Amino acid sequence: MADEQRFIDDGLQRTQIDEFFASELSRAGYGGMEVAKTPMGTQIVLKAEKPGMVIGKGGKNIRQITATLESEFELDDPQIDVQEVETPDLNARIVADRLANALERGWYFRKAGHTTIDRIMDSGALGAEIVLSGKVTGARSRVEKFNRGYIKHNGEPAEEIVDTGQAVSVMKLGTIGVTVKIIPPDAELPDDFRIHEDADTDALIPEDIPGDDVAALLEEPADEEDVEVDDAAAEPDEEVVEATSAPDEEVIDEDEPTDDDEADALDDDIEAEAAALIERMEAEGDQ
Repeated sequence: MADEQRFIDDGLQRTQIDEFFASELSRAGYGGMEVAKTPMGTQIVLKAEKPGMVIGKGGKNIRQITATLESEFELDDPQIDVQEVETPDLNARIVADRLANALERGWYFRKAGHTTIDRIMDSGALGAEIVLSGKVTGARSRVEKFNRGYIKHNGEPAEEIVDTGQAVSVMKLGTIGVTVKIIPPDAELPDDFRIHEDADTDALIPEDIPGDDVAALLEEPADEEDVEVDDAAAEPDEEVVEATSAPDEEVIDEDEPTDDDEADALDDDIEAEAAALIERMEAEGDQ
């Protein structure tokens, strides 16, 4: 199998497993998964708001999920590790499912959006964005956005730092797509900077650059030859300045007709032709 086809098959299998967990563990607060294939088998890390519901009484649910992964998705010896989400309001997948359920229960979309994004920011998020797309109120579809704080939309930070979750709310008028983006509190953005008021400047100088050499270089006067060269370069040659500043004088021959003389002669010819034309018209009119 070619590498390209293997990548496509792995991505398709990962998406199908994610959809399976989302449908089976919706009541447990499914918050995403991580799949890693090892020589000993397939390691799957599940994130859930309620790990007890994922495991089940005596491990019944987890055994059923493991059997389904082996039979339907053909995974070799899947090993599932269930982890509890410490702050559900900072997990985009859980927040999107909650918002979709609130809309299905009859919450007005503006109240649900503002309440959800306020809870996200109160949990310490650096920024959040909620997008509702579909027939939120009437028969016509539209998009509603709720923004707070600072959010990244493109580039590597948008892929690596921003946590994105999606859900679907099934309403009477149609479905509403819910997209939630969250920047966690501990995110390190590439454009962040800090100001240290009491910083020790000596500690910031690299070890391979001795401080004494830098100070000596700054205090060392310039060579006399360099100064003479700079003075010579700074003062332009007087002959060159005079040659460039004095414009070339144009020599005009008095006997040679100029453009003004030609224009005057042309005007006289036009006036003579006009006068002759008027006399001829008057003569024809008298006849």
